Amino acid sequence: MIALIIGILVSLLVTIAGTPMLIHLVHRLHYGQYIRQDGPKSHLVKRGTPTMGGVAIVLAIVLGWGASALYRYVRSGAVPSLSAMLVLFAMLSMGLLGFIDDFAKVRKKQNLGLSVHAKFIGQFIFATIYAVLALIIPTKSGFPSAQAGMSFIEKPFFDFRFAGGVVAAIIFVIWVNFLMTAWTNAVNLTDGLDGLASGSSMIAFAGYAIIAFWESYHIKGGTHEGFSYAVSDPLDLTIIACCAAVACFGFLWYNSNPATIFMGDTGALLLGYVLSTVSVVGMFKFYAIVTFIVPILALALPLFDTTCAFFRRLIHGQSPMHPDRGHLHHRLIDMGLSQKQAVAILYSISAILGLCAVVLATSGTVRLYLVVIAAASAVAVGIFIKRTLKGHKYHPPVDPTTCEPLEDKDVKA
Repeated sequence: MIALIIGILVSLLVTIAGTPMLIHLVHRLHYGQYIRQDGPKSHLVKRGTPTMGGVAIVLAIVLGWGASALYRYVRSGAVPSLSAMLVLFAMLSMGLLGFIDDFAKVRKKQNLGLSVHAKFIGQFIFATIYAVLALIIPTKSGFPSAQAGMSFIEKPFFDFRFAGGVVAAIIFVIWVNFLMTAWTNAVNLTDGLDGLASGSSMIAFAGYAIIAFWESYHIKGGTHEGFSYAVSDPLDLTIIACCAAVACFGFLWYNSNPATIFMGDTGALLLGYVLSTVSVVGMFKFYAIVTFIVPILALALPLFDTTCAFFRRLIHGQSPMHPDRGHLHHRLIDMGLSQKQAVAILYSISAILGLCAVVLATSGTVRLYLVVIAAASAVAVGIFIKRTLKGHKYHPPVDPTTCEPLEDKDVKA
C-alpha cells in the first residue's frame, strides 16, 4: 500500500510541477498547435497553444512507477515484474511514435504530421512486438503476461490454440493489433474538446486500478473466497493504472477549458496503448463473458463514438480517417452547450459506465454495495443531463457562403 501511495504522489508531483515547465519550454521553441483554417471559428483562438503535453504524462507515469518499484526493492528486495515492463515498453514506444508525429506537425506548421500509413506501420510493429513478448516471457506470478485466448479462470472460454500453437500465436497477434488500434483511436478521436481525452482516460484508468487491486486480493491459488483470477502481477498493474490516472488528473489542471496545453498525439497514442495493454494483461483474464464486457464498459463512450465515426464516414464514401463534425462532443456543442457543459456530461456518462465495469469485476457484498452506488449515481447523472440539455436542440453548423450543413465536410476539432 505504501508503494502505491508513493507512486501516486510522485506522478501527481511530476505533472503538477512539470507541466508548467513544459509549457514554458514549448513556448520558447514556438511549438504551438496548428489550427486548420477550414475548422470551427471558435477553435482559431487555440492557435499557438503549446502541444506535446503527453511528454509530461509519460514522465509522470514512468517516474511514479519507478519510485514505487525502488521503494519495494529497498524494503523487500522485490524486483519489477516483466508484465509491468511490457506495459511500459508499449507506452514508451507509442509515446515516441506520437512525439514524432507531433514534432512533424509543429516543424511543418500544419495539421498533418506522419502519414496514415506510417502511423499504421508503426502501431503494427510495436503491437506485434508486444504481443509476441507477452506470450513468451514468464512472470513472477507463475502466469504468462498473456495467453492465446480470451477470458480465464482455469482456462480460456475461447482458446486460440484450437488450430495449433503457431496459428494461435498469429491469431493472438492479430487480436492484440485490433485491440490496440481500437483503444488508441478511441482516445485520439476523443481529444476534440479541452480536457475530454485526459478526463475520460483518467476515469478509465481509475476503474482499471480498482479492478486490478481487487484481482490482486483474489488471485488464483489465494485464500480469498469467490472468483479467482489468473492474472499476471495485478499489483504492478494497479500501480501503473493509478499512476496513469493521477498523471491524467494533474495534466487536466492545465488541459481543462480554457486549455493552456494540449496532450497531442504524444499523449493520445500512449494513453490508448496503456489502456489496451492493461486490458490484455489484466482485464482479459476473468470469468466468462465478463472479460470482454469490462474493458468495453470502461471505455464505452469513446469506443462507441469511434465506431459510429468509422461507419458514418464509410457510408458517405469517405476514408475512416477523414475528419468531420459528427462526434458526440461536436453535437453537444452544436446544441448550444459550452465546452465545460459538454465535457461534464461526457465525464458523467463515462464514470457511470466505468463503475458498471467495476461492479461486473467484483463479487459478494462489495458488488452489492457498488450496485446501489451505481444505481444512485445513474439517477443523479440522468437528472443532471436532463437539466443541462433542457431547452437545447441540435442545429448542424451551416456554411455561411453556401448555407449547406458542415457536418460531413472536412472539418476537424
